[in-house]
Amino acid sequence: MIYRRFGKTELEMPVFSAGGMRFMQSWQDVAKEDIELVQQRKLHEIIAMAFALGINLVETARGYGSSERQLGLLLKEYKRKDIILQTKVAPTPDPLLFREHVLDSLRRLQVERVDLLALHGINSYKQLWHVCRPGGCLHAARVLQEQGKVGWVGFSGHGSTNVLLQAVNHQQDGGFDYINLHWYTILQRHEMVLEAALARDMGTFIISPTDKGGMLHTPPTSLTELSAPLTPLQFNDLFCLQHKAIHTISIGAAAPDDFTDHVLALQYLDDFGLVRKIYQRWQNRMLAVSGNSQPGNHWDVFPCFEETPGCMNISMILWLYNLATGWDLLTYARGRYAMLGKGSEWVSGNNAACAMKYDVKEFAKKIGMPASEFLRKIQQAHELLSSKQEENL
Repeated sequence: MIYRRFGKTELEMPVFSAGGMRFMQSWQDVAKEDIELVQQRKLHEIIAMAFALGINLVETARGYGSSERQLGLLLKEYKRKDIILQTKVAPTPDPLLFREHVLDSLRRLQVERVDLLALHGINSYKQLWHVCRPGGCLHAARVLQEQGKVGWVGFSGHGSTNVLLQAVNHQQDGGFDYINLHWYTILQRHEMVLEAALARDMGTFIISPTDKGGMLHTPPTSLTELSAPLTPLQFNDLFCLQHKAIHTISIGAAAPDDFTDHVLALQYLDDFGLVRKIYQRWQNRMLAVSGNSQPGNHWDVFPCFEETPGCMNISMILWLYNLATGWDLLTYARGRYAMLGKGSEWVSGNNAACAMKYDVKEFAKKIGMPASEFLRKIQQAHELLSSKQEENL
């Protein structure tokens, strides 16, 4: 395994972590006596494989159902000093409630201390305020740090670049020591966040690069061909790890063998030429289909969804359409598109179902396209990305 200094924390971090989103029994927390033996045995095998490979960072979250409780039963079998343990706890308006949630997570994990505590999901200005206001959740986390319950304090975010930048640059209560971020080949809109984190010497942890990065565990044939001699999963790993600001990326393993392809990719970690060559193939394919070398070249062109007709998230819609047509990531794109209009902070705003009702000339001009052609493209995106069930509603 390869290890890197995790920013100002000075932790020696493996470039892969064992992510806890897919190895748990249930998305709902369960009582200790209701944890099934077969599920606990599976978890034991996954963690044993991770440690055998030198992956000593295990990360989970309070929101991952039974994950913390199952880990608590398992980690007693290992020496605590040999494990880097992260959990993530969502901020709340009441910092005392946040504190109690952290302490409850420690009880579930059956540990006195976690090495890394991330405030889970700074996705909006409202949540940023709950965290960073005087006496807020970040202050509560620092108090827990002083009490020896927490090692280093970071945050995860799925919101806009501006919200994430404000969190990275926040300085009161010591600011943040590290960041958990979504950034990978298909989604590079937060490049400024990476650069800001690097400037602040923050540790950078990439969340779910395989699944949220395009469901690359089951890639389309076209991307498999474009990525040779690597798999799309391996190429994406290297694309992330070759970035100067990134220290570690998550492997959300559901079985011990899920680590294999990732670890095999490390033999090419210093082969920047190979990764550039493969990325050029990806870009050429996207350019031929969409007219842009990247699916999200327009992220900064359109205003946020609150300022568009019908609160359509035009940037998201076009990004997903490009992913589906340029890189054949149709299943992934449809899954994300179905989240539009559901109030998700990850996928905010509405879809294009009602695009015909609105005047889009102003937005068509932003990408140099006649309004009729722009509207047609938005409608095509909706027709392609809508599920059959939604179309029949």
